[in-house]
Amino acid sequence: MLNEIKNFFNISKRLKEKEAKLLDTELKLENKEKIITDTITEAKQSVQTELAELESRKNKLGEEVNTAEQLLAGHQKEIVKMEKQAKKFKSECLGIKQLVEKFPNAVNFQEIEKEVRVLEESLGDGVLNTLVELNLHYNDSKLLRKEMTSNNREIQKLLKSYESRYTTKANRTIYHLMVIGLKAELQNILHKLKYTNLDKSLEEAKALIDKYLTICGDGNAQILPTITRFLSELDPLFQNAIQIEYKHYIQKELEKEEQRQIKEQMRQEAEERKKLLEEKKKIEQEEEKYLQEIEKNKVLLSSETDPIKLEALNARVEELNQQIIKLEEDKEEIVKRANGRAGYVYVISNLGSFGENVFKVGMTRRLNPLDRIDELGNASVPFKFDIHAMVFSDNAVDLEQKIHERLTPNRINKINLRKEFFSSDINNLQAIVQDIDSTVEFTTTLAAEEYRQSLSIEQEEQKSKTA
Repeated sequence: MLNEIKNFFNISKRLKEKEAKLLDTELKLENKEKIITDTITEAKQSVQTELAELESRKNKLGEEVNTAEQLLAGHQKEIVKMEKQAKKFKSECLGIKQLVEKFPNAVNFQEIEKEVRVLEESLGDGVLNTLVELNLHYNDSKLLRKEMTSNNREIQKLLKSYESRYTTKANRTIYHLMVIGLKAELQNILHKLKYTNLDKSLEEAKALIDKYLTICGDGNAQILPTITRFLSELDPLFQNAIQIEYKHYIQKELEKEEQRQIKEQMRQEAEERKKLLEEKKKIEQEEEKYLQEIEKNKVLLSSETDPIKLEALNARVEELNQQIIKLEEDKEEIVKRANGRAGYVYVISNLGSFGENVFKVGMTRRLNPLDRIDELGNASVPFKFDIHAMVFSDNAVDLEQKIHERLTPNRINKINLRKEFFSSDINNLQAIVQDIDSTVEFTTTLAAEEYRQSLSIEQEEQKSKTA
């Protein structure tokens, strides 16, 4: 009986397990069916979206095709119309040709000459002027326009003076055609002119003169001497026209350089302010150490009774207070430099790097201006700089500008104004600086120790080689 009961329970257990597995299988099947249904739904939606997009593109392309067909039909009509006109003109031309051949007196050439003269008068300054005027930059400046007008007047005077030398109509016609070609070529050269290709443009103008000289020499040897003199006189006027147009690019480059200089100055000022703030932070850290030391000594003073030790502690506290006062002064100076125009103007030279009469005049806001001089004398130059003057000013920017203005004719790089190098005799430079500020101490000696020592070593090495 017990065994039957056990068997019954085992069978019931297995039935429950099978039932649970069946339920699990049904759930999985339901999930799979749901996934399949969702996937099919998403696929249908995606296909419908793509079909809608394709339909839209198809409609758009259809509209474009219709437009293109309409344009094509219009162009075809125009072509047919032009073909008819061409046939008509061809017939008229053939008729005129036959008329002239059969009846030469039917055409009044005197009347044609009159019409040509009327046409010539209608051209204003004459037939030799170019019909197309390119947009050249000298027109944007009143001063350059005046210079170019003066140069063009000289060209016109030259053209008229040589025109009278050609007595035959054939030679005068050749001369006129040559002048028109030359002036058109010059306009093209001026139009292609850029800041970076002045030499190339000048060479093109010279090649133009040589080309026309060669053409005239090959065509008519009789007029070659006159043409040679004419082109030789015209060449410098063409060169001058290029130089006048080029002044526009120089002015534009100076304006760009001015902007770059302002940006560079702002960058340097920001960098110097950053370094000043770093110095201020160091001073504040140092000040904090002194304050802690003062507090420590005050604690010792409160508990000390020995007169000798009390005196020493008081002296130490006083010394620390003086150090703090000095640090406060340095902090005030940093704030003044960072927010104002105070700083140092320096005059330095580098004999070994740049030669005897080249000097740099610059400005720095650093608390220690020698830091800036050391930066300039880094790996970019082979030797250290010599300092001839180091002037502190509440308005160092203005002081530097005044010295630069006096030295403008001596500026080495006249385009990049950030390159503050000037060519000057040391005594003349001293006179300029001390004329602006008579209190400046100026050293005229070019020590150039590293350079001179290097020369000495090199000479010794040469002697040892020859010995």
